[in-house]
Amino acid sequence: MLSSGDSSTEPGSEDAAAAGSGQGEADGMTWWYRWLCRLAGVIGGVSCAIAGVWNCVTIDPLNIAAGVWMVLNAFVLFLCEAPFCCQFIEFANAVSARADKLRHWQKAIFYCGMAIFPVFLRFSFTTLFGNGIAFAAGVLYGLASLGKKGDAISYARLKDRKMADEEKLTGTITNEMAMQ
Repeated sequence: MLSSGDSSTEPGSEDAAAAGSGQGEADGMTWWYRWLCRLAGVIGGVSCAIAGVWNCVTIDPLNIAAGVWMVLNAFVLFLCEAPFCCQFIEFANAVSARADKLRHWQKAIFYCGMAIFPVFLRFSFTTLFGNGIAFAAGVLYGLASLGKKGDAISYARLKDRKMADEEKLTGTITNEMAMQ
């Protein structure tokens, strides 16, 4: 027998579980894929910051510009993906909340565009690999915008429906030719 203190017998426990799982399913991402995207964004920010600072240690103005852009990329990635890293900034949570409201394809274009610019500005080993993980975060968000893969049953139904439509079409053409 279950005790009265069991949380599964409390009224409303199903509602709380449904509300917790519904948040992840609302945007079509599973919890582990959401965390993978966030982790890629944070690691991308770290790699951009380290490579950007390393890029600034030179006398070439294009390297310095690419390094400053990479440090800016790191700051934006930290603001969007991990606002707890920027607790000293008052608007960090507001920026993160606004970034969470963006669609996945918008985040993908934004992150990939931010990561490509320093590579075009100055193509080097540091800019290429420093922005690689940030670009990968954009690719992960782009893949999330495609949605979940369909199941085999719905694909089979779609295929059967297509075959039936083709049979109807060929049947009417055959009947029309027989009438003439």
